[in-house]
This record gives sequence, C-alpha cells and structure tokens, in this order.
Amino acid sequence: MASGLFALLDDIATLMDDVAVMSKVAAKKTAGILGDDLAVNAEKASGFVSDRELPVLWAIMKGSLLNKVIILPIAFLLSAFYPPAIIAILILGGLYLAYEGAEKIYEYLVPHPKEAHIKLETEITEEQILALEKQKIKSAITTDFILSVEIVIIAMSTVVDKSLSTQIGVVSVIALIATVGVYGIVGLIVRMDEFGMRLINLNEAKDSFSDKVGKFLVGALPWVIRLLGVVGTLALLLVSGGIFAHNIDFFHHLLESWPAIVKEFLIGLVVGILVLIPVLIFKKLRKKA
Repeated sequence: MASGLFALLDDIATLMDDVAVMSKVAAKKTAGILGDDLAVNAEKASGFVSDRELPVLWAIMKGSLLNKVIILPIAFLLSAFYPPAIIAILILGGLYLAYEGAEKIYEYLVPHPKEAHIKLETEITEEQILALEKQKIKSAITTDFILSVEIVIIAMSTVVDKSLSTQIGVVSVIALIATVGVYGIVGLIVRMDEFGMRLINLNEAKDSFSDKVGKFLVGALPWVIRLLGVVGTLALLLVSGGIFAHNIDFFHHLLESWPAIVKEFLIGLVVGILVLIPVLIFKKLRKKA
C-alpha cells in the first residue's frame, strides 16, 4: 500500500513537472494575445469616474472568468474526441488575428472621418450612468470572449499531443494567468493617474520629488495605453504568422532562409491584408445598399 502511495505521488510530481514546463512554452506562444488582451482591456476599463474604475474592472473580470468556464470544457472535449478541430479552430483564429492586426494598421494609415458625437446633457442621472457602464462592460466581456478563445486554443495547440491531464493543467494555468494576471495589471494601469494625483497632493511644496513622479505617472498613462496598442498590433501579426507557419506546409517552407520573426510578421501581414480587402469591400457595398 505504501509503495502504491509513493507511486501515486511520483506520478503527481511528474505531471506537475510536465505542466510547469509546458506552461512556460504555452505562455510564450500566447504572450502576443495576452499583450493585446491587456491593451484592449486597459482601454475599455479607463474613462470612467475615478471611484467607478475598479468596480467596472471587477465586473469585467468576473465576466472573463465565466468566459473561461464556458470555453475550457469545450476545448478539452474537442481535444479528447476530435483533435483536428483544435488545428482548424487555431487557423481560423489566426485569420481573425491577422485581420485584426491589418485593420489596426489600416485605421492608423488611412484617415477616417470623425464620427459625430451626441452631446450629453449637463446633468446625467445615476440610472443613465449605470446603463452606460453596463453597455461598456458587456462590450468588454464580448471582446474578452473572442480573445479568450484564441488564448485557450493557442495554449491547447502546444500540448495537443500530450495527455489529457497535462492539457487540463497547462491550459488552466494559462487561462488563470490570462484572467487574474491581465486584469491585475490593468487595474494598476488605470489607477496610474489616480496614484499620480495623490503624489502631487502629498505635500504643499512645489516641484518636489513626489510632484515630479506624480506628474510623470499622470502624463504617462495615455502613452502606456498607446504603447500597449502598438505592441499588441505587432504581436497579433507575429502570432498569426506563427500559426500559419507551423500548421500549413506552404507557409512552413516559405522564406526558409529568413529570420523566423521577420517571416512570421510578413506572413501575418500579407494574410491580414488579403482578409481585410474583401471585408472592406463588403462594408462599402453594405453602406451603399
């Protein structure tokens, strides 16, 4: 009986070791999506009244956890009973990532007419504020669902040839990082300006060290969000290009002598443009109709 217990403990230790090793690999694979997830959620969680930012972020985080609870069992069932579906969903996700990256570059390069904004009344009721918050929270949770599917599938692709127990362990770890880690960092980012203001108001002395740090934090917030957006866009194209290069023979043997990072970026960009063009044409035809 003792030997059986030791054998069980040894199996558990081996499993935990495999999970730890493969989790590092999966974390590298999903880093681009996590960066984009961080940028998107930092943008969506900002712009609220100071004392409502954290409650809104908490509501989005709970929705994100629910998304993972829905997605993970489906991914594990597909992996157990029909593994090719994982690769198919992965490639479809790659197309979406490439399109999203190309669209962001297009929106930056091509000037868009400014949309007309409806002026809000000088006095807005508490019910209207809550309604606007709910609308923005719903939008953030929907976006999180799409990104969560991509994160889970990419993490799953790194362990698709491993045992089901290893898959569950690795993908669950990545899903937890994608929720608690990302939203924890988002919480710190959106409170940068608030912390900066507290440093500025810490003492009455002008141009003190706390004033300089506070002003830096207040001024840095929009730049941090923009930088995350740029990094996220580049990461989208790199991740999508990597998906195509590793799962489609044509792309795998294309530009073999080129550095992998350059090759994957170009593949992601070209595929993104090819997907973006018909989408733009469809949008223009729909507007005319």
